[in-house]
Amino acid sequence: MTVAVAHRISPTTGLVLREAVAEACRRGTDLAVLHVVESIDPDRTEAYRLGVSDDLARALGQEPDVAWKLHLVTATSPAFGNELVSLANEVDADVLVIGARRRSPVGKALLGSVAQTVILEANCPVLVVKAP
Repeated sequence: MTVAVAHRISPTTGLVLREAVAEACRRGTDLAVLHVVESIDPDRTEAYRLGVSDDLARALGQEPDVAWKLHLVTATSPAFGNELVSLANEVDADVLVIGARRRSPVGKALLGSVAQTVILEANCPVLVVKAP
């Protein structure tokens, strides 16, 4: 069993990470942090891991009580949602936690939505967290 969380730097990062850790604690399982980047530089992988570790500690006010592992995948902007779904399948996620932001109907129609792609394509339940 694994709780997967889509990680990216945004105003909702802390909220999404807190919800993902809480869900992992409720289920008594580990956390898979899914981070989609445009390119993976092997020299930066440790920097990504440390950045996620800092984000988790900041979001919780302490180190997380659950074991977690960072999973990196590359994609260009339109394919982010599909890559998140593939990565969630790869880690055999029981639930995928993602953040969402408010967008206008025109913005949704013209630009699509990573959250919408994930919700429609995921093989596991998706917990969508939105800032108040």
